[in-house]
Amino acid sequence: MSSDNKLEILGYDDKQKVYTVKSPAGNTVQIQDTFAEMFALWVGRVLITAQNEKWAHTAAILTTGFATSVIEATAEAAIERPVPADQTPDKRPGILIQIYNRDRFELKQQLMQRIGQCTLTCPTTAAFNGLLGKRVLKVGSSLRYFGDGFQKKTMVGGRKCWKLPVMEGNFIVEDGFGAMEAVAGGNFMIFAETQEDGLKAAEAAAEAIRKNAPDVIMQFPGGVCRAGSKAGSLKYKLKASTNHPYCPTLRTLVPDTVVPEGVTCVYEIVMNGLTLDAIKNGMKQGVTAAASVPGVVKISSGNYGGKLGPFKAYLKDAIGVVEKPAGT
Repeated sequence: MSSDNKLEILGYDDKQKVYTVKSPAGNTVQIQDTFAEMFALWVGRVLITAQNEKWAHTAAILTTGFATSVIEATAEAAIERPVPADQTPDKRPGILIQIYNRDRFELKQQLMQRIGQCTLTCPTTAAFNGLLGKRVLKVGSSLRYFGDGFQKKTMVGGRKCWKLPVMEGNFIVEDGFGAMEAVAGGNFMIFAETQEDGLKAAEAAAEAIRKNAPDVIMQFPGGVCRAGSKAGSLKYKLKASTNHPYCPTLRTLVPDTVVPEGVTCVYEIVMNGLTLDAIKNGMKQGVTAAASVPGVVKISSGNYGGKLGPFKAYLKDAIGVVEKPAGT
């Protein structure tokens, strides 16, 4: 899938390391020649089905709660996309969610706790595996004990599941859930003249990613983060603190600011994906959409110079820069 919006590359400033691009709407934006640096996390993918889309969506929202960043949250999780009834094991409307953690053992705990506390308690829901991973976590096999001896094995759509009696009827959960190492930390920052402009651009970027970037989630509220963090702290003993170089209110107060003059708002789009290619496509879709909104001054990405993780997604690739072969 791809966005219809195309950015025209007008030039490159070698000193500032920025591309100047023009959107179809006619506005020009600076794109920093940098990259998003990413790292590996373990991921599980859950297909939640329900009697209707309302309850599938309700369960998905609750199951992915408090999961923006593993810096302090217990997981990173979000809704990926809806799944039509003709593509689910029980032929009911479904929603795919992704849940990430640092290792597969903690991931299993998170899957058990979130499905057990949030999906199971939501009216009419069932939970199925949504990922063919290298490892299989026995989530349903463990959750079956909630049935207190009354649970029964069952097959749904050719899948081995457990039927747990609940006050409404039965909760169906698949026996095993796939898990694999995936890519976390894809990001780009939108620098805008006003908060209104910035929010419009961030919303456009998030919407483009949701529509055109399969296998990707955006775990911050609505896909948009207004409070990016840096590792450690200048003053306190913290694992992370506000990313002060990106705060417009500190532009004239800190020597390492990266906020251009005239910018009053910065939003960050953060995404995790099943593959590096999925993240790269998400970056392309989001950056293209954001750069097409008037009032956006610049787009950049966050990294630690390659020390954080092995994966990189370059903004120049997102805007379609084609490198000339050596010697031309």
